[in-house]
Amino acid sequence: MGRQSAAAGWDNAGMLQARKLVPIAVALLVAQLVVRAWLVARGDFYWDDLVLIAQASSDPILSWDYLGTSHDGHLMPGAFLVAGVSTVIAPIQWWLPAATLVVLQAIASLAVWRMIRIIAPRAGVGALAAFAFYLFVPMTISAYVWWAAGLNTLPMQAALAYIVGTVVLLVRDDVTGARRTRLVVCAAIAFVVALAFFEKSLLILPVAFVAAVLAARRPTNKYEEQAADFRTSPLTVAFMRARRLWAVLAVVFVAWAVLFLATTTATTGSHSISQAAHLVWRSVNDAIVPAMVGGPWHWERWVPSPPMGFAPVWMIVLGWVVIAVLVVATVRARRGVVAVWVCAAIYAVVAQIPVMWNRSGENTALELAQTMRYLPDTALVITIAFAFIAAAPASTGTHAVPAEPDRRPAIVVAVGAVLLVISSMIATSAFSTTWRDDPTSDYLANARQAMKDNAGRTMFDQSVPLEILLPVTYPDNQISRIFGRLPDRPEFGSYTDDLVVLDPTGKAVQGSVTRSRTMEPSEGSCRKPGITGPVRVPLDGPLIDVQWTLQISYCADRDGEIELRLDGGEALRIPVQSGLHVVYAQLTGHGDAVQIRPVTPGLRLHTGEGRVGLPVMAGLAP
Repeated sequence: MGRQSAAAGWDNAGMLQARKLVPIAVALLVAQLVVRAWLVARGDFYWDDLVLIAQASSDPILSWDYLGTSHDGHLMPGAFLVAGVSTVIAPIQWWLPAATLVVLQAIASLAVWRMIRIIAPRAGVGALAAFAFYLFVPMTISAYVWWAAGLNTLPMQAALAYIVGTVVLLVRDDVTGARRTRLVVCAAIAFVVALAFFEKSLLILPVAFVAAVLAARRPTNKYEEQAADFRTSPLTVAFMRARRLWAVLAVVFVAWAVLFLATTTATTGSHSISQAAHLVWRSVNDAIVPAMVGGPWHWERWVPSPPMGFAPVWMIVLGWVVIAVLVVATVRARRGVVAVWVCAAIYAVVAQIPVMWNRSGENTALELAQTMRYLPDTALVITIAFAFIAAAPASTGTHAVPAEPDRRPAIVVAVGAVLLVISSMIATSAFSTTWRDDPTSDYLANARQAMKDNAGRTMFDQSVPLEILLPVTYPDNQISRIFGRLPDRPEFGSYTDDLVVLDPTGKAVQGSVTRSRTMEPSEGSCRKPGITGPVRVPLDGPLIDVQWTLQISYCADRDGEIELRLDGGEALRIPVQSGLHVVYAQLTGHGDAVQIRPVTPGLRLHTGEGRVGLPVMAGLAP
């Protein structure tokens, strides 16, 4: 009886201490959100963000053609919906995407704290250390500041944390009645929402089941270990006590997996087993391991790629040493943590295999694995492992309860957590500096102003610079798609009498046409125009079958319309004005002549020497 009273008193004291740590957890959460807000305030759109904006600017945002797009192999209608709504409300304005990232991060962090408190209600400092690891570890930064990546992974993190916390409640406390129904429904909704944002959320189901098994094998009170009613195996207990949830999640899992496999393009292209293996090893050794000590502190960027972390050898070695020390110390101090470490290690490796397999190929550099953009879920799984370790009963040869608990382990954990946070802040600051080294922000600011200044004018479509988007993203690298939702912008057409283009910085400048081919003057003169019907005006060489831009000087005897055409292409009808003028037109086709036909009855036309080529800044045209 005395031992039970002492145990109860110790447990009550532990619960009281845990409650006292809640304000510290709130302070940590607020600190994380301040840091995250600072990160996005220093950022802007990048790469896939513009692809999402371009698609939202050219397609109805509620159509399945838009929501169901296989974007780089991903099925993510939820992310497309958020991107579409944001683009409609505030096109090419960073403040709204930045706000969505902060809000999603707050939701995810709150879900993680709920999960930790459920797994380890009496852990105290251990729970805080696990929470601090999730909040500040550099593994979650790269995918956060990148809007498109954040829309993928933040809902997954929130759902994973919520579902793991829920299954632990169902399994450990054997919840029944209306509360169980409510937990199952909410967890199912969280799973569907996460899948709508990222198909990788399919991994939530196996992770949650493993967490349920780990919860089933741990007694709720270390002093009741012999009396705990585990008549069946943890595997059976984990399944039976949450069987309704598993049934619902399994149906959703299968349905979404079928839909994903039917729509994805992720498996297309060539892949390399050897390179995938090297990428997985890089991800573990050069990203996960140094992150365990708050690294890397050094980031490099090869624009247009995202920043890559380059941890020095000493930091990688230190990371391995810290992992080894943690494993040995916790295995000796806590019961049943070997399985926890094994499960976390398996996920850290296995979760990278499908991603790195899909990314492997002759055009993929191994440094891709060091961007850390694929690691936020791994950071959360490690956090789950830390929570289970903190909740595990102590390894002791006696059931005697000491008068006072040994506070030295808690002090060591607290000091280690503080050092990790400090190191992580150094890495975060270095990442932010490198992340800002990108031309996209200035280009978009200048282009928005250029669009506004040229509202009402007709401009030709053009690609954004290679530093912003590569041609592989065509047609989403075209300015007509990226800026299509702006309220004040020019019209994008196939002809204009004043050629204006965007320079590499996004500013509007006078344009011209390169001299790939020259168009000879037509017969007659301005005094006696020779074009009264369909004619073929010769070029000084043949054209291949692509889109060409024509610069034609002409004089007409009246206002009217004419048609221009290249062989194999469609005719373009354009207006002309009486007198001497210049017109720029874009045609697709080939051949060695331009076909011109007056459309307006009685219209007579003469064309001077013209150019056929590509639109460029005036100073670059030869």
